[in-house]
Amino acid sequence: MKDNSEEIFPIVDDSGNVIGKATRGECHNGSRLLHPVVHLHVFNSRGEVYLQRRPEWKDIQPGKWDTAVGGHLDYGETPEEALRREVREELGITDFTPKHIGQYVFDSRRERELVYVNSTRYDGEIHPSQEELDGGRFWTMDEIRDAIGKELLTPNFESEFQRFFLK
Repeated sequence: MKDNSEEIFPIVDDSGNVIGKATRGECHNGSRLLHPVVHLHVFNSRGEVYLQRRPEWKDIQPGKWDTAVGGHLDYGETPEEALRREVREELGITDFTPKHIGQYVFDSRRERELVYVNSTRYDGEIHPSQEELDGGRFWTMDEIRDAIGKELLTPNFESEFQRFFLK
């Protein structure tokens, strides 16, 4: 399996206004075209956070632990629509209440993403997609703190989690 390099993403300005479109391949080839993504941090009632493990076939950060749900907006889709779709596809969850935490631009040598950060509290069943993920589990805050900087977590998750949740 591999990512569809021809998938069409919206290109946005720093405020999220759509100013064009490009393929996944164009967005991830070092062009650094700003494209939007949604993230959902899933906390249980014990304060643990669910992380997904990225499959080895992913084009960015294969094999690392990452935000419970992360996905690109399709061209013409709102962040709210993309979040519901991605949560359903990746974790099989349809009954949740997202809380918008903030947004920021993630900038790396390979890409730039406008990240819409959300969280939810959820104690129900989670069914990670066998096609899109390599499993997942709940982590304690101490486990996350211990893993930061050890190449186990994606750099995007580390910086985002520290920025919004480990203050």
